Amino acid sequence: NCDDALVSPLPSAALTSSSELSSTHSPSFAKLNRRDGAGGWSPLESNEQQWLQVDLGDRVEVVAVATQGRYGSSDWVTSYALMFSDTGRNWKQYRQDDAVWVFTGNSNADSVVHHKLLHSMKARFLRFIPLQWSAGGRIGLRVEVFGCSYKSDIADFDGRSSLLYRFNQKLMSTFKDVVSLKFKSMQGDGVLFHGEGQRGDYITLELQKGKLSLHLNLGDSNLHFSNSHTSVTLGSLLDDQHWHSVLIERFNKQVNFTVDKHTQHFRTKGDSDHLDIDYELSFGGIPVPGKPGTFQRKNFHGCIENLYYNGVNIIDLAKRRKPQIYTVGNVTFSCSEPQVVPITFVSSSRSYLLLPGTAQIDGLSVSFQFRTWNKDGLLLFTELSENSGHLLVYLHGGRLMLLIQKDTENPVEITEGTNLHDGLWHSVNINARRHRITLTLDNDAATASHATTVSRIYSGNSYYFGGCPDNFTDSQCLNPITAFQGCMRLIFIDNQPKDLILVQQGSLGNFSDLHIDLCGIKDRCLPNYCEHGGKCSQSWTTFYCDCNNTGYMGATCHNSVYEQSCEAYRHQGKTSGFFYIDSDGSGPLGPLRVFCNITEDKIWTAVQHNSTGLTRVQGAGPEKPYTMSFNYNSSAEQLEAVINSAEYCEQEAAYHCKKSRLLNTPNGMPFAWWVGRANEKHLYWGGSLPGIQQCACGLEESCLDMRYFCNCDADREEWTNDTGLLAFKDHLPVTQIVITDTNRSNSEAAWKIGPLRCYGDRQFWNAASFNTEASYLHFPTLHAEVSADISFFFKTTAVSGVFLENLGIKDFIRIEISSPKEITFSIDVGNGPTEATVQSPTPLNDNQWHYVRAERNLKQTSLQVDNLPKKVLEAPAEGHFRLQLNSQLFVG
Repeated sequence: NCDDALVSPLPSAALTSSSELSSTHSPSFAKLNRRDGAGGWSPLESNEQQWLQVDLGDRVEVVAVATQGRYGSSDWVTSYALMFSDTGRNWKQYRQDDAVWVFTGNSNADSVVHHKLLHSMKARFLRFIPLQWSAGGRIGLRVEVFGCSYKSDIADFDGRSSLLYRFNQKLMSTFKDVVSLKFKSMQGDGVLFHGEGQRGDYITLELQKGKLSLHLNLGDSNLHFSNSHTSVTLGSLLDDQHWHSVLIERFNKQVNFTVDKHTQHFRTKGDSDHLDIDYELSFGGIPVPGKPGTFQRKNFHGCIENLYYNGVNIIDLAKRRKPQIYTVGNVTFSCSEPQVVPITFVSSSRSYLLLPGTAQIDGLSVSFQFRTWNKDGLLLFTELSENSGHLLVYLHGGRLMLLIQKDTENPVEITEGTNLHDGLWHSVNINARRHRITLTLDNDAATASHATTVSRIYSGNSYYFGGCPDNFTDSQCLNPITAFQGCMRLIFIDNQPKDLILVQQGSLGNFSDLHIDLCGIKDRCLPNYCEHGGKCSQSWTTFYCDCNNTGYMGATCHNSVYEQSCEAYRHQGKTSGFFYIDSDGSGPLGPLRVFCNITEDKIWTAVQHNSTGLTRVQGAGPEKPYTMSFNYNSSAEQLEAVINSAEYCEQEAAYHCKKSRLLNTPNGMPFAWWVGRANEKHLYWGGSLPGIQQCACGLEESCLDMRYFCNCDADREEWTNDTGLLAFKDHLPVTQIVITDTNRSNSEAAWKIGPLRCYGDRQFWNAASFNTEASYLHFPTLHAEVSADISFFFKTTAVSGVFLENLGIKDFIRIEISSPKEITFSIDVGNGPTEATVQSPTPLNDNQWHYVRAERNLKQTSLQVDNLPKKVLEAPAEGHFRLQLNSQLFVG
């Protein structure tokens, strides 16, 4: 029952805003159902830069929000976004479905619209950001927030401190561990906790470049021989000074590692199931034994909350000064927040920030930090005074470039660094005195670059960050490259920090298309939506998949490079040879190398194994059986897919014998058998049927000795054989053969198992006729949240009709012939319908077969008809992306 109204009991001063129309429209009148003043809050101007802020007094858990328009007016908000923060600085946008969530607002002044949050937020400050408002009016808002108090134990580590949890015995040996915590930090590196034992066991959780790595070693006594170290990395951009949750669950070798909403399941290497830790676990760093206050690796700098180790509340023990906890350095129990204001450059063309400097100083000094995924973008432009040219700093191909241009002199250029579009924070320092300029990257003075100019350098009075305004003439700003999309913070000019909140309030500099006081970076490669092992890379607005060497292609490596069967290669006019086939197309199974025999009217697919020749056997008995396992250079699932999609499959089985019995018919225990699919043992031989312990000659009643059902079972002194085809598909392929009767004198055998051979593509040769308007087929719901492909052939004389449709509550997917020359693929994933239409120069209702292939993934929606040009629509960078269907899939 966490649903108390949190705003109504607050003092009016707890509500603040970006601006107000008049004192009666102030935020103090913005509580739900209030009618005093002007009946709600309205800002001075109605635009997307406005906000209404609530200070809830303490960190609370927020589960729902509600809004109203301004009482008795024509002012209301029709859609809005939410932001939250612990400090009233460094805001975080409320996201759902991995996108900045847009809430539906009001449609009149007085009815209340209530929204329950999909996941609750813990925050002290909440901001409502109006995005759209009533057409005839302005922004008008009254709000309520629902939730409850939030209890937590917090420890603050300053980068030189740690908490040691001492065990009450020398050694702690566990086969089950659960560690949970939340942390926030501005540092991309630091050890969160560590424990180790003398046998080589250890467990370490550390931040590395903004990602979390878990290193685990369950000590093996023979440590020097086996590599039992296991490392798993998860998460990204975790140095954003927002709370992130971590859960580690281990049972023997099975580990679940969860960071925020992403979980990785893995098994530790090595043989041991136990984690043996000596004396203590250390939280916040790894102290060096015998040297108090020194640490082996970089310590964690930030706050940790609700830290539990196997049910023990570590921070609570530390607060209560319990003897199990030893504190190294300075650990405090409230979170000290650095007051850093980040800004986000949103637009790829219009964003810029203009800050003033002091003109005509001899020299120049500017520093800032940035983070981005884009390789190119203008970071800084300034016109130098005293006619000493202009200075540009920009990213080009992920390298940092500094350029001083003056009409009369050769340009001076410095380059620094590589791969600076890696999403991490990088710091830039530019210092000039007289003729000498220095560029320092990431505070590394050792690698700083210097250059000399002909003229002396004098500072200008305007500094443009991230881009230039539209009206070039007024602004004296040049951008030779694209605008910067990314975040910046800690901007210093002439060694003075610039207060970006004053910029937001309009009292310092100027800007366009910026989000001030939040860094809106997101990692589009987490999770990785490139399928089949494709490698993900990204820019600020989208991700890219590298499908090289995967056997797949397309925007997300969804489509197989190879055909699904030999039949399909025949249709392309190919002749016999070795081909790769991918039986499940875009499904999870990889391609398989087969021989396609395309000469006859039946097209045979053959899969070789490692032993198709005739093999002799001697000296095998029941105690010492002869076994041979077959390797088809593929997984069992791949072979099953080939067999299941074929009309017919067979494998030849031949047993040549001299005084060597095969099935020991009529009623003995067999001396030889074979193992098929699912590791099942089979007691029938080639040419016979499942469940009948016989050979081909037994079925045909043609055995050498009619008392037996196999030629070899007659146990003759001269060579004979039992040969035939195993053709019961569900038992194939043959994975092993076992022989146990070649150990008597003069006893000998030779066997041969042929390749797996199949013909007939059940996926290709299948058709359905829809004879009336009312006829259709229905199937279970199509589950294709992030990617789907649909293909078929059709022939018709009808003018229009739906081929296929599946509906959700709002989402849907449909393919139809909308007119004789037009095929349309429509889909809605929650951002409104998207239609891909292909127009044909000739009618498609000519009663000939035509091919249709529709595909949808996170990057694009496409439609291909016959060999006409493919229609491709790019997906939006933000918004909903999961296709959620719930009805049956209707075909026809």
